[in-house]
Amino acid sequence: MTDFFKGIQAVKYEGPETENEFTFRYYNPDEVIMGKRMEDHLRFAVAYWHSFAYEGGDPFGGRTFDRPWFGDSMDAAKLKADAAFEMFDILGAPYFCFHDLDVRPEGKTFAENKRNLEEIVDYFAQKMETSKTKLLWGTANLFTHRRFMAGAATNPDPEVFAYSAATIKSCMDATMKLGGENYVLWGGREGYETLLNTDLTKEAEHAARMLEMVVEYKHKMGWDGQILIEPKPQEPSKHQYDFDVATVYGFLKRFGLENEVKMNIEQGHAILAGHSFEHELALAGSLGMLGSIDMNRNDYQSGWDTDQFPNNVPEMALAYYEVLKAGGFTKGGTNFDARIRRQSLDAEDLILSHIGGMDCCARGLKAAAAMLEDGKLEAARDARYAGWDTDGAKAMLGSDLASIQERVLADNVNPEPRSGRQERLENLVNRYL
Repeated sequence: MTDFFKGIQAVKYEGPETENEFTFRYYNPDEVIMGKRMEDHLRFAVAYWHSFAYEGGDPFGGRTFDRPWFGDSMDAAKLKADAAFEMFDILGAPYFCFHDLDVRPEGKTFAENKRNLEEIVDYFAQKMETSKTKLLWGTANLFTHRRFMAGAATNPDPEVFAYSAATIKSCMDATMKLGGENYVLWGGREGYETLLNTDLTKEAEHAARMLEMVVEYKHKMGWDGQILIEPKPQEPSKHQYDFDVATVYGFLKRFGLENEVKMNIEQGHAILAGHSFEHELALAGSLGMLGSIDMNRNDYQSGWDTDQFPNNVPEMALAYYEVLKAGGFTKGGTNFDARIRRQSLDAEDLILSHIGGMDCCARGLKAAAAMLEDGKLEAARDARYAGWDTDGAKAMLGSDLASIQERVLADNVNPEPRSGRQERLENLVNRYL
């Protein structure tokens, strides 16, 4: 046990009227929504890197946090794990997620990194025996160390490719050993700064081969988890290969991997790509690619990925509407890829940020479920496309240009535009919030 969270009791649901800030007002794990417990809909996960490895730095300033587990030793890593599982228990968090570098010190060799990771995974396994918190997904940090400055799978140096492949295998082994339900590939440096020194064809082929190896290893080990790619645009590389859902889907189709890999979609990355979160979720749902989500928000004035905790209920409602329409999560969930602000120094800030985010998501989920069950929004959408349900419209899709032209001339087809009724639908959505 540590004393970092000393005096903070387990967070319980008390309802919207409570004055106790260390309680849930809207997140009631056992409340049944559309036939499923709220906890099973949302499947919340705590991000190990932001909550326990983040030191409070930003592009213009260094460390502001003072945590007792900061250090480059295995003892510090185990103290960090002690504090992490204490927080998981306080929040009643169903899941957590981690990169290898979040949980183990950086060694001088790959072999040392592998030993460090295996030791901390064994320590996690012991702690998970007495905790309700499970592993939603694991991943490899293939972007922080200088060896990855030109990418990992797309690096021009084959030795970096080899080091990356070996690291991914270790992280997949760790994920499987801990019962993780997903493995995420997050290409933080998979992109380029200038075309003057970049072979786009070669880098795409190498990225695809690495992903094929991941899929092959999954099947070899008989693991039934999901392999996920996380779309990420323009940060830090000028041109990121996994820019958005459409780009990733095109890549998967190009190399015949669309039936093996789904996506982990982040709110902040959607915004950086020039999209809304609900757009990326809707597109992934329509393509059968929605696997899991990273929940956060950006500061819309800053222009970079600020990874703040969600607090915009209307945004969350539209996001979970698309998740529910796609069938909800199976192995995926809601990972808080979010960090407290660099001035939020106290242990209480870590707890309260998660409470607020979980309550916000709960309110969004309830509004989304109400919209879906009521059916008015879907009915309005269906009415807009009702003309395509006629026999004539269906036959036209199987026809040809010449035949269609003959019919337009014969029937004097001269259609008038119809209102899209956007404002009416926006008013409808607001009634659920």
